Amino acid sequence: MAIIVTGASGLLGSALVEALRADGQEVVKLVRRPPRADDEAFWQPAEQTVDRAALEGAEAVVHLAGASIGDRRWTEAYKRELVTSRVEGTRLLAGALGELSRPPEVFLSASGMDFYGSTGDRVIDETHGRGEGFLAGLCEVWEGEARRAGDAGIRTVQARTAMVLSGRGGALGRMLPIFRIGMGAPLGSGKQYWSWISVDDWVGAARHVLKNREVEGPVNFASPSPVTNAEFTRTFGKALHRSTMPIPAPAFALSAGLGEFAREGLLSSHRLEPRKLLDSGFRFSHTRLDEALTAVL
Repeated sequence: MAIIVTGASGLLGSALVEALRADGQEVVKLVRRPPRADDEAFWQPAEQTVDRAALEGAEAVVHLAGASIGDRRWTEAYKRELVTSRVEGTRLLAGALGELSRPPEVFLSASGMDFYGSTGDRVIDETHGRGEGFLAGLCEVWEGEARRAGDAGIRTVQARTAMVLSGRGGALGRMLPIFRIGMGAPLGSGKQYWSWISVDDWVGAARHVLKNREVEGPVNFASPSPVTNAEFTRTFGKALHRSTMPIPAPAFALSAGLGEFAREGLLSSHRLEPRKLLDSGFRFSHTRLDEALTAVL
C-alpha cells in the first residue's frame, strides 16, 4: 500500500519521500499539474479536486503543502495566501478521506509551533492551548480542518513543527549567507527561545508517528533542547567558524523591515517540549544544537 504525500517537492516532503523509498515503501506524490509518472496523482485544492482513486486503499496520507511563512513580507494579500494554501488543501483531503470505502490508517497533517503564540520562557507541551496572533489563529483553523479526518475515524496527527535545520534551505538557508560573512547577530533581546529540530529527526518523527498507532492529535515536532536566540547565534557562528556581531539587531528595526513576520516569527519565543514523541518511545538523533548544525551543514 502506498503512502500519499503532498508538498513532496518541498524541504520536508522531499526528505521524507527519499527516506520512505529507501525503506522500500511505495510513495505517490500529489501534484497540481498533469501527472508525468506512475508515482504521481493529480489534485487541485483551489478547485477542491483530488484523484480519489489514488487515495483509495492508501496506507497513510502525509499533508505538507502550504505557502512558505518566511519567504515574503506579510502583505494582506500574502496573509490570505498563507491561509488559503493551508485550509483549502486540508479541507479537501480530510473530506475526501472520510468518504473513501478503504480510508488510510493515518492522516499526518502539518501545523506549526506558532499555534502556542509567543510563550516567553515557559516550557510548552501539547496540552497547552492556542496563543495570540495571526499564526496562532492560522494553525487553529488549519488543525480544525485536519480533525475532520479524525471525526471520520481516521487516526489524525497534527505535526506542530519547530524551526527545521537543514543544509538544503528553509530558515537555516536564509540565515547562512549572513552568518558566513560574519554578520550574524542576536535578534532583539536575544532572550526569546527558538525551538528547533534537525531535518533527519523530523523525518524520523514522521515515520515514527505513521507507525505508532498510539500517537494522535497535536504532536510537537521539536528537539527536547530549545535554546535562546542569543545561544543559537553563538552556536551557529561556531559551527561555521565565523565570528558573530556583539550588538543585537534592534527589534524596532526588524519590525520596520519585516513587519508582522518579525514580531510573530523572529522575535517571538517558543520553548517546546516534545512530550508525545518522548512518551511514545521516539529517540532523537540530535538533542544538542551544535551536533545538529554540524550534521546538516
